[in-house]
Amino acid sequence: MRLLVTGGAGFIGANFVHHALAAYPADEVLTLDLLTYAGNLANLESVMGNPRHRFVRADIADPDAVAAAVASGVDAIVNFAAESHVDRSIVDATAFLHTNVVGTQVLLDAARRAGVRRFLQVSTDEVYGSLGPTGAFREESPLHPSSPYAASKAAADLLVGAAHHTHGLDTVVTRCSNNYGPYQFPEKLIPLFITNALAGEPLPLYGDGRNVRDWIHVADHCRALDLALRNGRAGETYNIGAGNERANCDIATLILRALGKPASLVRYVTDRPGHDRRYAIDASKIVDELGWTPRQPFDEGIVATIEWYRLHRPWWEAVKSGAYREYYQRMYGERLRAAGQAGERS
Repeated sequence: MRLLVTGGAGFIGANFVHHALAAYPADEVLTLDLLTYAGNLANLESVMGNPRHRFVRADIADPDAVAAAVASGVDAIVNFAAESHVDRSIVDATAFLHTNVVGTQVLLDAARRAGVRRFLQVSTDEVYGSLGPTGAFREESPLHPSSPYAASKAAADLLVGAAHHTHGLDTVVTRCSNNYGPYQFPEKLIPLFITNALAGEPLPLYGDGRNVRDWIHVADHCRALDLALRNGRAGETYNIGAGNERANCDIATLILRALGKPASLVRYVTDRPGHDRRYAIDASKIVDELGWTPRQPFDEGIVATIEWYRLHRPWWEAVKSGAYREYYQRMYGERLRAAGQAGERS
């Protein structure tokens, strides 16, 4: 199979590229990525010399660039390309509309014109919105996105569904819970807390820290995506989750204990607007239909992930420089100062 993997220099995309090339010796992968702040060629360093892999720097919202990519001969498109950080979408949603909505439609148009056999849209459980203390999202759960990021992903999912129903394009949508593992950009919670702890810096924890997420190791996610790509039913949506619900404050405590760092590094800061309280995924459909099950226990996976960041300090130190520092100060600087002042008064 010849795959076009968009956003393949990002966290999940790069892990999927590694998976596909290792699992299928006859497959070829064309990775397309614009290399914005979260796209990093270092994530693909070990496959850049592989004769079955080729990299193209391009924007998925550029029709000419996408047409040229699919014209090289593509059997399937796996679309990871997305602006994905909720905090950034709250500050300015423009890039999210450009990439997540317009870019997805450009890819769908190119796939239809070129006769691409399958289009896999990699989405998120955030399109469902926030859960109460019980229950789990199913594929038929209504879409109720809370953030501009989630709204842009929901819009993209609907465009993919429309391409299937209107034009007969063979599409599959997957919606996954929160990922963790190697190569994750350190604006996300787990790598942010790990790298800050390693550097002896505060861990900014939103609100009361009791927001709950359902965590899955990126390797388990990649195996699920592989099954959905090759065996999923056309026009269907598959939820992917490993049933590892953890409160954010418990994640912070776990990381600090694993690294032998003091609990005093945690700073409770002003919550972000519209912060969803809880996510949980019912993955029974992909388990029953495609035979997928997660293999990585969270307690083992998080320890391995912490160790990866400890051993790859040059990777994340290079990422957490320049524009990242400016972003970090914009998002957390005032929050951390206010938290420190509150702590001094108490």
